[in-house]
Amino acid sequence: MYKKVFALLFLLSSFQLLIAQTSLLKNFPEGYTPDEIGRRIAYRFVTEKHALHAGKWIGYPETFYWNGSLKYAAAAKDKALIKLLQARFEHLFTTEKELLPIKNHVDLNMFGSLPLELYWVTKDERYKELGLPYADTQWEVPEDAKPSEKEWAEKGYSWQTRLWIDDMYMITIVQTHAYKVTNDSKYIDRAAKEMVMYLDELQRSNGLFYHAPDVPFYWGRGNGWMAAGMAELLRYLPKKHKDRPRIMEGYLTMMKSLKEYQNPEGLWNQLLDDPECWTETSGSAMFTFAFITGVKNGWLDAKEYAPAARKAWMALVTYLTEKNQVREICVGTNKKNDKQYYYDRPRRTGDFHAQGPYLWCVVALMEK
Repeated sequence: MYKKVFALLFLLSSFQLLIAQTSLLKNFPEGYTPDEIGRRIAYRFVTEKHALHAGKWIGYPETFYWNGSLKYAAAAKDKALIKLLQARFEHLFTTEKELLPIKNHVDLNMFGSLPLELYWVTKDERYKELGLPYADTQWEVPEDAKPSEKEWAEKGYSWQTRLWIDDMYMITIVQTHAYKVTNDSKYIDRAAKEMVMYLDELQRSNGLFYHAPDVPFYWGRGNGWMAAGMAELLRYLPKKHKDRPRIMEGYLTMMKSLKEYQNPEGLWNQLLDDPECWTETSGSAMFTFAFITGVKNGWLDAKEYAPAARKAWMALVTYLTEKNQVREICVGTNKKNDKQYYYDRPRRTGDFHAQGPYLWCVVALMEK
């Protein structure tokens, strides 16, 4: 009898502890609630100018900021904001049609995730018709493809493969969105196969990633793309998918290492393993998103990771200015085998590389 009572009390106390830990991702003080922060950043997007790739097409940072704003508007049930975001996009069907990205590069094809998200929210077929070709052409090899690109395609991977860790968000996001709106398994299978290959090729024994095989530095935002990409993919990957165990292994190994490298204020540095390097907010927001998503989905131990996620979120908010712009954002960065290069990268305020990931955190916190 006593053993049964003890066991019941133990289970009850464990459940209460779990509730207490996950509640750390709720009940934020005024000025730190996800709805407040989301509203501030998302409404700013409506007034922003385009950030064009090569001065020609909607770039990936703007796409992700736009997408994050839309996700926030849907989560908050803010119909007015949804209409504003739709109105901005409407120009891409008419007067700004030339700004639609072409479909020949990993950083351009990811644009398709935006119209696919608009379709998910509004069910307007025009968005689906515009978005799906961006997912399809990531695997359809053009006639003028280079021999190396054709080799990747022959192995079942995207011809746009280049083994930069950034790619594992760019590819994942458009393929998972295509799967979400069509329920066609080919899209999620593509993303999973590609992710496994990148994990096998690039993840180090400590769970982190070099910027590229020939660049042995743990760059913050590069690792952020990987962390967010795995978290995003695992949200949609079927439980019994053959690649899920490998991807989950890679994700959990990375999260453990990231927790160890979290700096005293709760964020992460431009070079993750260098305590002397400066705090960088875009990568920090991506890691925070990966933590929150892992705790909310039960992949991560709430007792261990919920406090870390909360600490990170609280610190992130302090980097938001009165003008609703995030500070200390590393500019767009090419790979370079030079440690000082990463130290010296310019820092901007309001750069879309962080504005978007902040909203990913917002939506992850708002989700039940």
